[in-house]
Amino acid sequence: METLWKQFDRIVVFDTETTGIEFGRDRIIELGAVCLEDGRETDSMDLLVRLPEGQALPPFITDLTGITGEQLAAEGVDQGAAAEDFCRLLDGAERPLLAAYNAQFDLNFLYWFLRPYGRVEVLRGPRFLDALTVYRDRRDYPHKLCNAIDAYGLGESAVNSHRAVDDARATVLLLEAMAAERDDLERYIDLFGTHPKYGMSGRRISSVTYRPQSYQRTVPLYELT
Repeated sequence: METLWKQFDRIVVFDTETTGIEFGRDRIIELGAVCLEDGRETDSMDLLVRLPEGQALPPFITDLTGITGEQLAAEGVDQGAAAEDFCRLLDGAERPLLAAYNAQFDLNFLYWFLRPYGRVEVLRGPRFLDALTVYRDRRDYPHKLCNAIDAYGLGESAVNSHRAVDDARATVLLLEAMAAERDDLERYIDLFGTHPKYGMSGRRISSVTYRPQSYQRTVPLYELT
């Protein structure tokens, strides 16, 4: 990822586990992130987040992640504490990059996660990279993280466990593998692919350029106008 390190002094790769897919209604229950500097991991976070009193965890989320309501109550931290721990990973970085697999989803949730504590300003400094957009340009459907792990032969070192820090570390390995294949990741900075038929999901991020991304790969998304 040499081209990225020429532009950024810190890369934070993160992932969320949530109670559902509606960022204005559902909540983050696990927040995991890996902080990289000079190509190596220098910090990380992996926190369960308690739900508000009286709110139950949907059973299908337990089936997907293995996280239980009892576990959140016993091991989870307050949302404010998790928000501050995440912001700590970006504090002090002069040229930060924030990356995720399906970043549009995670960034929408993260915004609403930080907003009650007046901490959304931490998202104004970084540039954004969506590993899913890159992967869609490289391989045919399906495009889940587990498919990307298999496609790049990362099964012995990466796992799509639907646990936040595991998926964040898997995304780091995926980015490294994609950069080794073709080191053009910097061309995808602040460029997110959208569904060719249904368009963008969630709210628009002002610093991001959105372009329809066809399943028929002809040229990279960054070459489309």
